[in-house]
Amino acid sequence: MTRSRLGRRHGLAALQAGVSLVALGAVIWWATRQEAPSFPRTGEAAAALLAALGIYTAATLLRGERWHRILEHGGFAVGRGDAYRLTAVGYMGNNVLPARSGDLLRAFLLAPITGRRKRELLGTVVAERLLDAAALAVVFAAVALGLLSEAEIPGGRTVLFGAAGAGLLGLLGFAAVVVIRRVGAFERMRAALRPFAAPSRALASGHGIALAVVSVAIWALEAAVYAAVGRAAGIELSPVEALYVVALTNLFALIPAAPGYVGTFDAAVLFAVGSLGEGGSDALAYLVLLRFVLFVPITLVGLVFLVTRYGGWSRFRAARLETPG
Repeated sequence: MTRSRLGRRHGLAALQAGVSLVALGAVIWWATRQEAPSFPRTGEAAAALLAALGIYTAATLLRGERWHRILEHGGFAVGRGDAYRLTAVGYMGNNVLPARSGDLLRAFLLAPITGRRKRELLGTVVAERLLDAAALAVVFAAVALGLLSEAEIPGGRTVLFGAAGAGLLGLLGFAAVVVIRRVGAFERMRAALRPFAAPSRALASGHGIALAVVSVAIWALEAAVYAAVGRAAGIELSPVEALYVVALTNLFALIPAAPGYVGTFDAAVLFAVGSLGEGGSDALAYLVLLRFVLFVPITLVGLVFLVTRYGGWSRFRAARLETPG
């Protein structure tokens, strides 16, 4: 690795750590001024938490199925079991490694199994992210363009601002493409990115429409998880309010942060439920329970699969060198 690339990597890590520390500091400062959270102990609350875990399991399995369909459509010889297991491994990696490296982790581990280039496999992950972005855009539009008033969310301007920001980013991206084309670099970039682009181009078809519907269903399940955890914590969220919290939380997830979205995720959840009129110890309990449901089980399951099926971290490091990029 060259010195310049190493410097950029260290710089990115420092930025992520700095953002997380600032956000986490703000969360801790706020939390110290609240009453200690009281975690629910009733059978109803336990049932709601179990329901949340079950729904999140279903959403994760659906993500694995979606990736398997993308791989299958692209001609990759991958069994459904590997697609499901590596989906869990990828989420584990995103939770414990910097810069969402879980996506690289699953592509690199799959490359020796398929004998295909890592760049091609990363293209399938890019296609997944595009589907997620499209589904979240639908969620943002639904919340911002009508359902928001029914939910009576005081912080609705935040969602409208986020939608406007997304539109601005789209315009900037279009302008960047125009500039790149004019300076003659577009063809060179296309040649380098062609392996990434093939799975994404395949989405412009009936296959892609079906996967887009699956992606919306995945995020609807995510919203159901947020609502179930809210019930366990004594916070009642309507379906629209749960979609609002999911959308806002994932908007914050775009901000560079340390592994597990430390600080940024916490600030987003507290801000979202606070704008719904929920605060204090109930909001803190909700945050802790939500972090447990969304991060702990998938990290443990992914780690077990990594060690028992894919050779652990040493196999990942070897896979980075074995298969051509």
